[in-house]
Amino acid sequence: MEFVHKSVLFDEAIAALEIDNTKIIADGTAGGGGHSREIAKAAKRLIAIDRDPDAIKVLGERLSEFDNVTIVQDNFSNIREILSSLGIQGIDGLLLDLGVSSFQLDNGERGFSFHQDAPLDMRMSKTGLSAFDVVNEYGEAQLAEIIRKYGEEKFSRSIAKNIVAARAEKPIETTFELVDIIKKSMPAKELKKGHPARKTFQAIRIEVNGELDSLKRALDDAFYCLNPGGIIAVITFHSLEDRIVKEKFAEWIKGCTCPKEFPVCVCGNKPKGELPFKSKAPTERELEDNPRARSSRLRAFRKF
Repeated sequence: MEFVHKSVLFDEAIAALEIDNTKIIADGTAGGGGHSREIAKAAKRLIAIDRDPDAIKVLGERLSEFDNVTIVQDNFSNIREILSSLGIQGIDGLLLDLGVSSFQLDNGERGFSFHQDAPLDMRMSKTGLSAFDVVNEYGEAQLAEIIRKYGEEKFSRSIAKNIVAARAEKPIETTFELVDIIKKSMPAKELKKGHPARKTFQAIRIEVNGELDSLKRALDDAFYCLNPGGIIAVITFHSLEDRIVKEKFAEWIKGCTCPKEFPVCVCGNKPKGELPFKSKAPTERELEDNPRARSSRLRAFRKF
């Protein structure tokens, strides 16, 4: 299957990075190379990073015409180590297009989609802990907590209980087996409110890939690596990701934290940067072309 990913908020993200031929930009989720190609055309140098080996193969082909591109197979959470290994002291921009790619969703054998029957996998890197391991080895309480926390699923306890009961008979091996268990764990009326497995699949995928922890580490390390005037642009796809980005950016732009009754500042805290804009959502036209963009948000931060 061809590696295709419909980049959401494409023009907005590229514009947010304020690229020119003096700047070194990192694309932490290079994927099919959509953003990366556009960045490479204008930047002094592009570091294209992705953890998915399928993406790395495609990037090698699609970016082969550019001599200013370095492709790295790694997790973007290791941005500090990646740049250090390349002898790069600082970058002028970082783009993170979070979540699962269209290719990963549409490639049934990867096990990300609840619309296609496939082995339970969901590993972006194709290595390490898999969805099969989580579903078949985690305890009931741990499963319930993950589904509640990462999926914001109100029927998490019922789903976890039924997963444990089902796997006592035989291992849960495929996506459709898991979907059937999830459906049986909800009242009939809930099955009409969108696909019943969406939240649980999101939760398991986040756990398998350590997505939220990776994001937190990446933001802190990217700030350290960012040159003055440099920009971090992040596209999120659900409230958990967006909250992390929003709160981290708010922390960086916050000034004095002294109580209002203090006549002068004693904390010495000063803003570390600014927000070029509050946030951006996809247009109605983009949503017509790509319904998967519906929950996406773009946020950006510029370092002082």
